[in-house]
Amino acid sequence: MSDTLDVGVRTPTRDERFTEKSLATRILARPEVGALVGAVAVYVLFFAVAEPFRGLDSLATILYASSTIGIPAVGVCLLMIGGEFDLSAGVTVTSSALIASMFSFQLTTNLWVGIFVSLLLALTIGAINGYLVVRTGIPSFLVTLGSFLMLQGLNLALTKLITGNVASPNISDMSGFGSAQKVFAQEWNVGALSIRISILWWLLFTAIATWVLLRTRLGNWIFAVGGAATSARAVGVPVRGVKIGLFMTVGFTAWFTGMNLLFSFNTVQSGEGVGNEFLYIIAAVIGGCLLTGGYGSAVGATIGAFIFGMTTQGIVYAGWNPDWFKFFLGGMLLAATLLNLWVRRRTEAAK
Repeated sequence: MSDTLDVGVRTPTRDERFTEKSLATRILARPEVGALVGAVAVYVLFFAVAEPFRGLDSLATILYASSTIGIPAVGVCLLMIGGEFDLSAGVTVTSSALIASMFSFQLTTNLWVGIFVSLLLALTIGAINGYLVVRTGIPSFLVTLGSFLMLQGLNLALTKLITGNVASPNISDMSGFGSAQKVFAQEWNVGALSIRISILWWLLFTAIATWVLLRTRLGNWIFAVGGAATSARAVGVPVRGVKIGLFMTVGFTAWFTGMNLLFSFNTVQSGEGVGNEFLYIIAAVIGGCLLTGGYGSAVGATIGAFIFGMTTQGIVYAGWNPDWFKFFLGGMLLAATLLNLWVRRRTEAAK
């Protein structure tokens, strides 16, 4: 009798595999959470100390500054999730702009010809970087550092050789300039606001990258390649093809940024872009990308770029000495890294 009663009141055991995680745990598990917290903190800081920072016109300026870092940061973010680095992204931006300008100018062709030639160049640079990394096993840090130095030298040497100057010629009166400017550097005036098309491209690239990462087989491959390349290869993931493709994606985003630079200012200095590769990496790291690969978010990289834009403009609006910018940026990088580490540990402890 008692056995029957015991069976009747026995509580069924709960399988932990089907236990739902709390909403807070799921939110903390997102890579971009730390960046979002940092963005709010930076915004509140400059909103409080800099009155010009509060205007809508200032926000438009901040968004444009962020987009010039954010577009290549999306490509760099995908590559970092795939477990690799690209230190040549900054100078590839300049190389793309110089080639598009000088090719069309020297051969008196329509600017769109130079644009497509520079696109092929940028994709080729990415493909060569990726091929050398996957074929030789040399760390991408060293391969792309070599590319960085070579491109930096070529940018200056070839520009001087071809133009006799350190800058590309002014292309504002060349055939194709108007249509190309509408694609890469169009500007709309909405009341007192000036909206640049690069902001829209930046958001579009972020949306596409997020969709790829979260909704496609390629996204699964990218995470797998960055997390455990050997295991990924064992289950049929084309590791080499994915990595080369990611390097070419960085080349594409660098090219696009170069076109924005060229058609915004009509000319390009051959020494520009040096050091910007670190800004792209910083934006990705602040956004939650791990240096070891296999973890990250395109949205997080975009938020990281927005933090950069707020910082560069906020320091100006606050009237602070701009010499402190790099110190502030380094502090933000360290704080974001520590915050991301804390968030991940809390998330793992809650599992």
